[in-house]
Amino acid sequence: MERKIMNDLLRWKRDDNRRPLLLYGNKQVGKTYTVLEFGAKEYKSCAYFNCENNLELLEMLKKESSIDKIILKLSMLSGEQILKQDSLLVFDNVEDIEVVRMVKRIGKEQNAYHVIMITSSKDNLNQFKSEELQFKYMFALDFEEYLKAIKQEQLIDFIKDSYKNNKPMPFHNIALDYYENYMMTGGFPEAVATSLTSDQPQALAMVHQKILDLYPKEFMRQEQLIDMTRALEVFRIVPYQLVKPNKKFQYGLMRMGSRAKEYFQAIDFLSNNSYLNRCYKITEVKAPLSKNKDPESFKLYAPDTGLLFHMLHLSKIRYLGDNRFKYIIYENALASSILAGGYSLYYYQSEGKAEISFVVQTRAGKIIPIELVNKNVAKAKSLTLFMNKFDIHEAIRVTEDNFSMKKGVKYIPIYATFCLKDNL
Repeated sequence: MERKIMNDLLRWKRDDNRRPLLLYGNKQVGKTYTVLEFGAKEYKSCAYFNCENNLELLEMLKKESSIDKIILKLSMLSGEQILKQDSLLVFDNVEDIEVVRMVKRIGKEQNAYHVIMITSSKDNLNQFKSEELQFKYMFALDFEEYLKAIKQEQLIDFIKDSYKNNKPMPFHNIALDYYENYMMTGGFPEAVATSLTSDQPQALAMVHQKILDLYPKEFMRQEQLIDMTRALEVFRIVPYQLVKPNKKFQYGLMRMGSRAKEYFQAIDFLSNNSYLNRCYKITEVKAPLSKNKDPESFKLYAPDTGLLFHMLHLSKIRYLGDNRFKYIIYENALASSILAGGYSLYYYQSEGKAEISFVVQTRAGKIIPIELVNKNVAKAKSLTLFMNKFDIHEAIRVTEDNFSMKKGVKYIPIYATFCLKDNL
């Protein structure tokens, strides 16, 4: 599958000031596959090392300090000749600081060796951040990548052109149909591949369950056993928190007498490592938004719509026939699109309970509200009131309708939210 991150890897390779790259992201999003594909295409050789429980590698790193000897032994361990400027060294499942420090030394060797490390734990960034590295986060497939995977590249061009020019997209209904399939499939590569080779919903459900079964092992990174248990509780309750009319996370739904302080560390762990995506309520609408968040009021979104679809025990008929579930999935997808664009998640709710789905602060400092509109529900006035109150002149409404522009509000169909990354 063609991944956008390949362009970032190419820029990294050609950068004269290149440093070792740490690629991080959830398990199963395709990190290892993509890096190895990059290595095969762009280098004469690619030396791969799985660092998980690799005692031989760790022991070698402790003994050797000479770069030449380290390279020689890495070549022997991998069975690949390691060439200056023309080999890619890949260290997967990196957890140990000794590996990072060794890579840092290699990276200083007149920039002769190209090194990528891979980890699924964002917590590792805290212990590695003082090292001389470059960092890149990898998301699951967005809708643009999904369309490429199903050989619908021309549809991408039509969507991007309509987004740029605020004009109706001629194949709107076709794009919506593909988007619904994407919502049910999600962006994990194995799920997408399964959807292309099997029309049996059970096959896709098995992939989603397999991915979910990996999470408890990842939660064992928690220092305290009770926090691992609480992380599982929080993760499993999220779909039911999103079904509520008020999607704000409520501790009382966990179990009788649950309190915030009991789950603080577990929720931090889940959101810091992108097992869940946290969206804070803001109390004021002015830059920087980060200073106006209410740490006690937030929503939690699933990391993938396919996983959320599975966790809600939905079928295709139930999903397409029940507008409530469809818009839960849509909102979750919109949150992921905003994050993939490099923006933090915030929402606004007035004292009168009028709510704006998301509020984004652009790289230029401009504040733009993004409202998800259910066309089957009476038209709300929240966005108009918000714009008038805070003197906002630009806004985005995300709907199932086609592209248009009305009174400073850009209307875009839900399938076009991947365009937000480059156009906000």
